Amino acid sequence: MLLAIAALLLLAFSATRQKEPDFYTFKVVNIRGKLVSLEKYRGSVSLVVNVASECGYTDSHYKALQQLQRDLGPYHFNVLAFPCNQFGQQEPDTNKEIESFARKTYGASFPMFSKITVSGAGAIPAFKYLIASTGEEPTWNFWKYLVDPNGKVVKAWDSTVSVEEIRPHVTELVRKIILKKKDEL
Repeated sequence: MLLAIAALLLLAFSATRQKEPDFYTFKVVNIRGKLVSLEKYRGSVSLVVNVASECGYTDSHYKALQQLQRDLGPYHFNVLAFPCNQFGQQEPDTNKEIESFARKTYGASFPMFSKITVSGAGAIPAFKYLIASTGEEPTWNFWKYLVDPNGKVVKAWDSTVSVEEIRPHVTELVRKIILKKKDEL
């Protein structure tokens, strides 16, 4: 009897100590088909975007996303691009073709992941988390979610909001990382 009570107490204690999920606790498949943990981005700011190659927003967003990656990437920042064919069938190609298009056309150097569904019942768990955290569900291509270094979602923007408009929010989070690291020296 005493052993059973001790086991229950231990179980209850371990359940309360379990880490609450955040964006970086999920695993996803990269553009080349390999399962990867988003944990590798913990400690960095991430801008998570559902991208499409044949959308009216493609050119302006890809150019601005690559510029943001170029400017802030060395300072604990990543654009995390998730191709999606869910809206207007504007990402019809294979993962290999999508990657080739983004790299050759825009010089995309940011991490890219396999084509997914970002909203509705078929959404991958990482996007379900983004939606649940913000109450904002993508209704078109190029929705953007800003994730802090601890995996908490800070804000979401729809397709009509340019990358330049959200740049100050991204820069502020990156600035905080740099200052924290400076203080730790």
